[in-house]
Amino acid sequence: MSDGSSESIGVKFERLVQIMAQLRSPGGCPWDAEQTFDSIKPYTLEETYEVLDAIDQRDYVSLCEELGDLMLQAVFHAQMAEEEKRFSIADSLDAINEKLVRRHPHVFAGGDAKTPEQVLKRWNEIKADEKKARVDGPKGLLDGVPRSQPALAEAVQISKKAAGVGFEWPNLDDVVAKLHEELDELRQAEDQAGREGEVGDVLFTVVNIARWLKVDPEQALRTTNRKFRSRFQYVESEVAKRGRTLAESAKLHGVDEMEALWQEAKTRGPSNSGA
Repeated sequence: MSDGSSESIGVKFERLVQIMAQLRSPGGCPWDAEQTFDSIKPYTLEETYEVLDAIDQRDYVSLCEELGDLMLQAVFHAQMAEEEKRFSIADSLDAINEKLVRRHPHVFAGGDAKTPEQVLKRWNEIKADEKKARVDGPKGLLDGVPRSQPALAEAVQISKKAAGVGFEWPNLDDVVAKLHEELDELRQAEDQAGREGEVGDVLFTVVNIARWLKVDPEQALRTTNRKFRSRFQYVESEVAKRGRTLAESAKLHGVDEMEALWQEAKTRGPSNSGA
C-alpha cells in the first residue's frame, strides 16, 4: 500500500526522526518534552500489543498504522538517549544491521546452517559468544532476561535458557507428570501465599509444556481469549433476547441457562474447538 510518493524509505524515516526531535525541542510539544524513558515504557508495551492484536485479527490496514506507532516508540527512546548524549537512532540502526549480518553467517558469510533448527542453534551460539566478549555484560545465564517484561514472556525465555544448557526434563511425559505434581501441591496449599506460589509453579510448568510442544503460550492464550470472548458474547446476546441480564439469568437458573447457551456457541463459527 503505497501513496505513490517518490521519497525513499530513508527519507521518510529521517522525516520521522526530525519530527520527533522537533516535538522534544524548545517550543515543541510540552507533553512530549517532559517524557522520560520510564514514562514512555507503558506506551511502548501498549503499541506492541496493538501490533499483535492487528496480526491476530488479520487487519492489515490497522497493522500498517500500528507498525508506524511502534517505530515511533523506537525513535522516541532514541531521541531521549541522544539528548543525554548516550546514543542516537543511527547507532541503533547500525547495531541491528551489524547483528543481523553477524548472526546469519549462512546468508552473509558462507555458513552451512540449512534448517530452521540449525539456524536457531547457531544464532544462540553467536549470541552467547557476544555476551562473553562484553566486559560489562550479564554475568549469569538468566541475567540477560529482562525482569520488567510480562511474566509469561519472562517465563518462556527463562525456561528456554535453562533447557539450552541441559537443565531439562528427559521427555514430555515427565513435564506433564510435573504439572500433575504441581496441581496436587496447589490443592494442598493452606494459605494465600502458598496458593499464589503454587499457581505460579503450575503456570511455569505449563509454559514448559508449551515449549516442548513448540507452541507459543502467549499466542495460545490470546487465541483462547478470543474464543472465550466470542462465545461469551453469544451467551450474553441470547440471554438478552430472552429479556434478561446475565445476573438475572444466574439468579433464576444458576449457571444452567448460560451453560446451555455456551454449548450452543461452541457449535457455531470457526472457533468451535476446545473447552
